Amino acid sequence: MTELLARIAQVIVPVFLVVAIGYVYARRQKPDMREFNRMVLDVLSPLLVYTALAGKEFQLRDHLPLLAGGALLIVATGAAAWLVARAARTQVRTLVPVVMFTNCGNMGLPLALLAFGPQGFGAAVALFSISNLLHFSLGSRITSSAATTRELLLSPLMISSALGFASAMTGVRPPDMLFTGMKLLGDAMVPLMLFALGVRLTQLRRRDVPRGLLGAFARPLVGLALAVPLAWALGLEGMARAQLILFGALPPAVMQYLLAERYEQEPERVAAMILLGNALAVVFVPLGLALAL
Repeated sequence: MTELLARIAQVIVPVFLVVAIGYVYARRQKPDMREFNRMVLDVLSPLLVYTALAGKEFQLRDHLPLLAGGALLIVATGAAAWLVARAARTQVRTLVPVVMFTNCGNMGLPLALLAFGPQGFGAAVALFSISNLLHFSLGSRITSSAATTRELLLSPLMISSALGFASAMTGVRPPDMLFTGMKLLGDAMVPLMLFALGVRLTQLRRRDVPRGLLGAFARPLVGLALAVPLAWALGLEGMARAQLILFGALPPAVMQYLLAERYEQEPERVAAMILLGNALAVVFVPLGLALAL
């Protein structure tokens, strides 16, 4: 038991330390994150995704069951969230995407790197890519019937995912001297995403807590309730099982706020769910790691 707690602490303490530094800095300096976020979305994220998927250490065929499990988990949590929304008399288009899609970028990737090392990082990035594909297509349509997914699917992040999977399948990638530079820049995104998450948490206000509670708790609780039996049903073992359970325990995706704001689908309530959910990650992420490790 002591060894398990020590291992969990080794994973979560560095993650939440960087988040805390971002939070403290933002409270003092109140930085404008718009250009920073654009740089992360347009440059760093695509490079991280491509180099992780195209890397020689990532073997796509070895992770196909995990990727199938991740896709099934997203769809299953969406179905469960629909039931929760109807029971709670909450707008389906508000709650369902919040519960379906996890913060597998800002928080999931650093956690996976620390928990599973470089050998498991490629699988976490693949899950991140699958989640983004579903989020920018199915998720946007759930958020609004008027959503157009073409622009989202042609974003640098989605193009880099397609190229990364193509390189993983064919083995064709840039020369090592170019690939190393791309990887160096992409790897910078991992701590920067945590720092940015800390900055976002400064936006959480006391009045947001009541309207954010449902989504904040439903996301990890539904995810964990479905991830554990799904891993068993798919026969996932070892690192694959642990990755799926951790994926299910993550808080709501920050990206969903951008979609809710774009399509005017109760953006303030969605923001409250996401911010509170990411604050509660200090409780649910260790629980997910305890079940996974």
